[in-house]
Amino acid sequence: MTDKAGPTAVPGDANPGVIVVSGISAAGKSTVAQALAERLPRSAHVRGDIFRRMVVNGQAHMTAEALPEAVAQLRLRHRLAAAAADAYAEAGFTAVLQDVFLGEHLRKITEMISCRPLAVVVLAPDPDVVARREEKRSKTGYGPDWRPKDLDKVLRESTPRIGLWLDTSHRTVDETVDEILRRAWGEGAVF
Repeated sequence: MTDKAGPTAVPGDANPGVIVVSGISAAGKSTVAQALAERLPRSAHVRGDIFRRMVVNGQAHMTAEALPEAVAQLRLRHRLAAAAADAYAEAGFTAVLQDVFLGEHLRKITEMISCRPLAVVVLAPDPDVVARREEKRSKTGYGPDWRPKDLDKVLRESTPRIGLWLDTSHRTVDETVDEILRRAWGEGAVF
């Protein structure tokens, strides 16, 4: 495994690492993570949600009042995503791991990922902007009991302020990626 000392690489050089991209549903994580991975010379985009979609029968969905089984499946998804990110980094790729890591789950994912350097980026656009984005998406991240403002409250009030937090309300994808490339391994570094 890569050592857990301070960051020795920056995006774009020959040293691999892991960049975690988090935020609430419809914050732009998938789009930003893909664009970021495309700008790195040797990279992999690890989509945490793919592990949820692998469950064929018995899936328990996360809701505002999540059942213990839903939380257990979320933790399984996070463990699998962390293992995939580590495997890509061990193979010489910078892994861009993207998923919803809120509350205690943000700190836990940084503990599950053993490779270093590790950077965390939290996309935190205004919830009204997220609601407008959600209306334009083909997929749904919210329901009648789960709105952008509710998830944003969990983000801002229960999620530890680790990593680089970016208000992307009025930034383009390219502007967001530029900001991540400039600041992730410094302000977003996790040791």
